[in-house]
Amino acid sequence: MTREDVRPVPRSKILITGASSGLGAAMARDFAAKGRDLALCARRLDTLESLRAELLAAHPDRTIAVRRLDVDDHAAVPRVFAELHAELGGLDRVIVNAGLGKGARIGSGRAPANLATANTNFVGALAQIEAAMEIFLAQRSGHLVLVSSMSAVRGLPGKKTAYSASKAGLAALGRGLSTELAHSPIAVTTLLPGFIATDMAANAGDSRMVAPLGKGVAAIVDAIERERARACVPTWPWRLIDIVLPYLPDSLVSRLG
Repeated sequence: MTREDVRPVPRSKILITGASSGLGAAMARDFAAKGRDLALCARRLDTLESLRAELLAAHPDRTIAVRRLDVDDHAAVPRVFAELHAELGGLDRVIVNAGLGKGARIGSGRAPANLATANTNFVGALAQIEAAMEIFLAQRSGHLVLVSSMSAVRGLPGKKTAYSASKAGLAALGRGLSTELAHSPIAVTTLLPGFIATDMAANAGDSRMVAPLGKGVAAIVDAIERERARACVPTWPWRLIDIVLPYLPDSLVSRLG
């Protein structure tokens, strides 16, 4: 029997980065409703404070800690994680969610957009992983969750190239850690979300491919709770796309740019 054959015991103290909006804020609402204590990080502290007030109004018995954190400030990440660990009295799940969705055609003169995306989505994520793993290794337990993307499955053209590459790098980190920690008390989950109705998915293209936010987040939270090593969310149609996309001819993939 593998780790994924059994639904794990709920993790009660959860840190989420990029929690001020989109998937991060939606996950915070879902986990708070499930009775979890939360540590929420994002660059926009005012928005986090508003979310904290909302969550405490609905769930006054919960602990909701917030901190401003720019994950591109790599030295700040372990400090903020340590502060939140102390405030909650522990952390048993860290969700590496902070990310950027912008990008430009490579060589078009808009390199800063691509460099920012690569730095936040990969290097910033690695800084978060390092900080989380230090905590988990010290306490010999924990659940690391990486929010990658379906675009990690195959390098995409045009303005999506740098983004898909950054998310592929994050997925590779997840796979490597899953292999390394397979027989340890530390679980690793890599999520590959498809199009879910957030600001980042506003230009997704075919609206029929975009899942409502509630449905998408419910699928994400279920995969996290089951501690899947790798999960395409929502399952339909993204599990099928996960299988097919690597084998599509370049002539078809070029239309995704």
